[in-house]
Order: sequence, then structure tokens, then C-alpha cells
Amino acid sequence: MQEIAEIQITPVKPQDGLVAFASLVLNGNLYLGSIGVFTRPQGGYRLVYPTKKAGFRDINLFHPINKDFASQIEAAVSAKYEEVMNQNNDRHYSLNTK
Repeated sequence: MQEIAEIQITPVKPQDGLVAFASLVLNGNLYLGSIGVFTRPQGGYRLVYPTKKAGFRDINLFHPINKDFASQIEAAVSAKYEEVMNQNNDRHYSLNTK
């Protein structure tokens, strides 16, 4: 099992399903950033990994190569996103109720 740590979430103004960007450290050795967090119509989130334009093609910079690992990353990032959003809502709620 891979170690997924130091997950950082940067919420953005929702647009076309995009709600945040995520970064993480894999196995304490590899930083992965600019991962788009999108809402799913049926609930939950999906991750979109960064690409770079090369002529007329989009080239993947990085992405999981198997479904199990992709699911592990998605679950960890989704949980962190929910945590961050709940903290933000609690903070705004407490500021507005004082």
C-alpha cells in the first residue's frame, strides 16, 4: 500500500464541476500537484490529473496506472476536501453567529 500524505486542498469558485485543486506527497518522496477535484453528478468527487499541450495533443504529466491506487488517492483527497470544507463552514458559521 502506498503512503499518501501531506494532502493540501485549495478550494476554488465552482465552475463546470471544478471545486478545488489538490496536492499530495507520495511515499514521502514524490510531490504531486495541480490535481483538479471535480464533483460527480451522482455525488462524490473525481480527480483530473494535469496535462500539457504538445502540438495538438494533451500529454499526461502523471496519473495512477491502476484502478486500486486511483481509488486510494481519490478517497484520501475526497476526505481531505470534505474536512477542509466543513472547517470553512464551521468557521463562517461561528463568525456570523457572534
